[in-house]
Amino acid sequence: MNVNAIRKVDGGVIAARGYRCGAVGAGIKTKAGALDVSIIFSDRPAAAAALFTTNRVCAAPVLYSRNLLRKRRTVRGIAVNAGNANACTGSQGMKDARRMAGLAERAVGAPAGSFLIASTGIIGRPMPMAKIEAGLRAAAAVLGDSAGHAESVRRAIMTTDTVPKSAAVEFRLGGRRVRIGGICKGAGMIAPNMATMLAFLTTDCAIAPALLRRSLREVVEHTFNSVTVDGDTSTNDTVFLLANGAAENAPLATPGREADLFRNALFTVAADLAQAIARDGEGATRFIEVCVTGARSESDARKAARAIANSPLVKCAVHGGDPNWGRIICAAGYSGAPVIPERMKLRINGVLLFKGGMPTRVPPAQLKACMSPRDILIHLELGQGSAERTVWTCDFSKEYVTINADYHT
Repeated sequence: MNVNAIRKVDGGVIAARGYRCGAVGAGIKTKAGALDVSIIFSDRPAAAAALFTTNRVCAAPVLYSRNLLRKRRTVRGIAVNAGNANACTGSQGMKDARRMAGLAERAVGAPAGSFLIASTGIIGRPMPMAKIEAGLRAAAAVLGDSAGHAESVRRAIMTTDTVPKSAAVEFRLGGRRVRIGGICKGAGMIAPNMATMLAFLTTDCAIAPALLRRSLREVVEHTFNSVTVDGDTSTNDTVFLLANGAAENAPLATPGREADLFRNALFTVAADLAQAIARDGEGATRFIEVCVTGARSESDARKAARAIANSPLVKCAVHGGDPNWGRIICAAGYSGAPVIPERMKLRINGVLLFKGGMPTRVPPAQLKACMSPRDILIHLELGQGSAERTVWTCDFSKEYVTINADYHT
């Protein structure tokens, strides 16, 4: 994608005009004083688009927000809590989800049915609604558009994340300055088709809801759906995108050059956030980019890239600094993509390790050097076509096992 006209800026989810946010600690997370309830608010009605988990076991906030967007295309904001996922909580969970949205709407003075909601945390436990209510009222009272407000919200949505994640860009449409920004959380239980991931994107671009939805769908496929930490797809995965038109550009309604520029800018933000998730994978010490090229189709390239990225053996080898080409070739072989070993070429950080169905002769010092950086690029050429796909992941460490052995429902 051509990003020459796109400039990265600060501000995250409130980099665009017309948005405010606030976060407080309501006692939902187990750590005392931790921020855990937040609101992202648009000063004017905003077109809304969303994508949700493909897991058939969906959390109540996913069901509520999905249903809301079937009925209306504009909203005023998003209410989020961390520490409790409101998943597998039965009919009471749906009641609590509806109540959570209503509490947020009343707290900021927005119309009924104008708030999306999202939750993340432990599943199977009833929502502590007294804490949610107090938290939403407090978050509404501290809404603002400063760097401190943005920082508090991106920290409030974290669970096992070790660092907050945000990104924003600026570009021009018809002479008007337009911005897109966002935040996300996610470190474990991450897999393509959405994962234990929440992402909230905002823009001041004026854009038709149908084009907004199409742009989000196309961008997510090559960003958030190209991340895997452990192959698990969660119950709460959500990406929201709001567009409030505050930039006052001529509204985008049909495909074309300006629509492409908007999509490219959105891709830049989403790709930064997606890669940040892989870099912050639970217990991760290495960031891994798996690039499969020369496939017959994009579907084949995706299958091979995901199989390599999800392989525990590959991820453990990378953690140990072992250039184990056999594990990579093996994963491509069982991926379901048609592969011909004699046509394959495998490089790790530019060093050719496999060609013509056989390993190459690489000096030990060069092998060690190619595995020493924190960022590892695995490039597999299939030699059968021109399609390609990239997937981002991380290594498996002892810390990953420790984190998930101690994490409970």
